[in-house]
Amino acid sequence: MKRRAFLKKAAAGVAVGAVAAPAIAQTQPSITWRMACSWPKSLDTLYGGAEMVAKRVGEITDGKFQIRAFAAGEIVPALQVLDAVQAGTVELGHTAPYYYFGKDPAFAFGTAVCFGMNVRQQNAWWYFGGGSEAMAPLWKEYGCIALLAGNTGCQMGGWWRKEIKSVADMKGVKMRIGGMAGLILAKLGVVPQQLGAPDIYPSLEKGTIDAAEWVGPYDDEKLGFNKVAKFYYYPGFWEGGPMLHTLVNEKKWNELPKPYQAALQAACGEVTSWMPAKYDAQNPPALRRLVASGTQLRPFPRAVLEAAEKASYEVYDEMSAKSAHFKRIYPEWKKFRDEQFLWFRVAEQSYDNFTFNSKVGAPAADGKGKKG
Repeated sequence: MKRRAFLKKAAAGVAVGAVAAPAIAQTQPSITWRMACSWPKSLDTLYGGAEMVAKRVGEITDGKFQIRAFAAGEIVPALQVLDAVQAGTVELGHTAPYYYFGKDPAFAFGTAVCFGMNVRQQNAWWYFGGGSEAMAPLWKEYGCIALLAGNTGCQMGGWWRKEIKSVADMKGVKMRIGGMAGLILAKLGVVPQQLGAPDIYPSLEKGTIDAAEWVGPYDDEKLGFNKVAKFYYYPGFWEGGPMLHTLVNEKKWNELPKPYQAALQAACGEVTSWMPAKYDAQNPPALRRLVASGTQLRPFPRAVLEAAEKASYEVYDEMSAKSAHFKRIYPEWKKFRDEQFLWFRVAEQSYDNFTFNSKVGAPAADGKGKKG
């Protein structure tokens, strides 16, 4: 009898628990936010990253916290996402912070600066090298917090109407280029233009600009740049590992229940690993298609790289004199970058240099592996 009574009580407890669990979940409010993006819908890795953030947040919160992503131009233009988040027009946005270097050059550290770090090094700086903490005071001035949410990997050097054989060939070229890199290329004679993705193709087609960079083969093919420019240069020395961020209105963030904050952070973290992986998988076949269709692949001449590197450090000194935030962040960023470069030379670079150029196992020009 005692055993039966115990089992009845245990069963009742299970039943109560089964009913109580959803009741606890229902104590969290239903919230709907809007996310303004700097990307067109056609770019399924950049805009797809924003959509993934929204999707994962909804899944984690059992649909209680809904985020709807809007492409560039649907709420605000591509380069006004920060303004929209700051003003509270939208609760959050997905963008590249270096678009806003005109407000403060230190925003460039939130994405990439010329001859900066690669993807893994950027992640190390942001999470463990003081990067997030260093940028936080700048974001606070604009009423935002920033969550790392993506990286494209090292980008290409863009599409040029004419071949670049020397620094002299760059003089007078009107080029679409993102972020503070335009200031560096200006020292080499380039006339920089900052345009959102939807405006690049028509500007290049009409001849309003002579060159343009975006990301890499997969995105560039989608945007059709190979139809209006012949020469495709590499590397994009201004974007060795450009970070993207989800910007959140600080007031809205503080009002958000802690479980929802955690859900958003987790979703952004997933996109940070998902995005470069997708680009790494999609860029090789896209590059093959572009070359097969007539694109002329060219490396930047060493003289151009050397002149650009020299100009970069001149600009960084100039920016340190103009921006208190840049002056505060740059020395520690540079120290961390230099340490990363030393370490990567030991293991990563030595491995890459041998393996990528191995005469035994490396792929031939036709893509077929050589027999070992």
